Amino acid sequence: MVLDFGVIGGGILGLATALRLCEQRPGAGIVVIEKELALARHQTGHNSGVIHAGIYYAPGSLKAQLCRAGEAATKNFCTEHGIAFEVCGKLVVATNAVEAERLDALEQRAGQNAIATQRLDGAALAEIEPMVTGIAALLVPSTGIVDYKLLCMALAEQIRLRGGRIILGQAVTAITETGDSVVIDTPSESIKVRQLVACAGLQSDRVARLAGLDPGLQIVPFRGEYFRLPPSRNDIVRHLIYPVPDPDLPFLGIHLTRMIDGSVTVGPNAVLGFAREGYRKSSISFRDVATYASFPGFWRTMRKHYRIGLAEMRDSVWRPGYLQACRKYCPSLSLADLLPAEAGIRAQAVLRDGTLVHDFMLKQTARMLHVLNAPSPAATSALPIAAMITGQLLNPQTT
Repeated sequence: MVLDFGVIGGGILGLATALRLCEQRPGAGIVVIEKELALARHQTGHNSGVIHAGIYYAPGSLKAQLCRAGEAATKNFCTEHGIAFEVCGKLVVATNAVEAERLDALEQRAGQNAIATQRLDGAALAEIEPMVTGIAALLVPSTGIVDYKLLCMALAEQIRLRGGRIILGQAVTAITETGDSVVIDTPSESIKVRQLVACAGLQSDRVARLAGLDPGLQIVPFRGEYFRLPPSRNDIVRHLIYPVPDPDLPFLGIHLTRMIDGSVTVGPNAVLGFAREGYRKSSISFRDVATYASFPGFWRTMRKHYRIGLAEMRDSVWRPGYLQACRKYCPSLSLADLLPAEAGIRAQAVLRDGTLVHDFMLKQTARMLHVLNAPSPAATSALPIAAMITGQLLNPQTT
């Protein structure tokens, strides 16, 4: 039996893609293959739960367009399927003159991206967020929060209702493309499909190599370590509180995030990980370390960013350093407020020349499409990204 479509990956992007295929090709045979025993076990299930508005991205860029479309699509999907979300808004807080100047540029970029914002001075900031300190802030009212794992459960339910099959607990061991099909081998069965989409996240480069492709990049894991505030401090902020991003750094920095369950997290930092899927600080995969350590692009990017890398490693093991970054704009926090929380791991794609990939990367053959890199805000943008992927898969000559 030959199915019409196979999707590798049970995160939000793989599920959104499978549902889009179900909608585009009613009655088609579709299978989703996930190596874990549950869906959304990795990047999707370990992110901060933010529905981003898209203020950071270059005007007219694909990331800006997909995020704007994704913000609306995510909220609409949640409303349609009874998934709780909250539009609490985000404050990007400047604490000095340099950051205030960067805030000007960010405000201009938001306007070019047609995102409504409100500029606040220090007094106005203190009025709406008494526990936050800054000389200026940019309010982004449309930013929201949601539990993306629940959203994935709803996506899976819709796939099954349309006749799709979801296989859990089966890692893909081989992929063979022929003239008229793709054979996907797992420990329990071989599945033949006419077209394959791979949304493998942290394993995207390895899945591409299983299919005989050269991805041209290496996935390097970066741990994002979080702390959770005690319940007594859940009312410390009303909005999401973000620092002004430094354009010379690849990550946004530590922020305060209200979660949909009412709790508040602090983080993440960005520490080189020693395992792609090891969430404990002590997790080490010698295979994963050897893989990126043997890749020349890894050492090139480490040379470029080694100072910030060392600082992040220091703060990972020395909580006062982590606290100092938090207290920059929320000075009332103390060490006792930093309670343990589960880390996340970001799949950072690195090219051979050491370039960190910050945009989407796809690799397509006659019958396969591999999503090699789907950076933040991929969760927010998953539904329109899925539409883009399926459009390219079904109509490659027009994309």
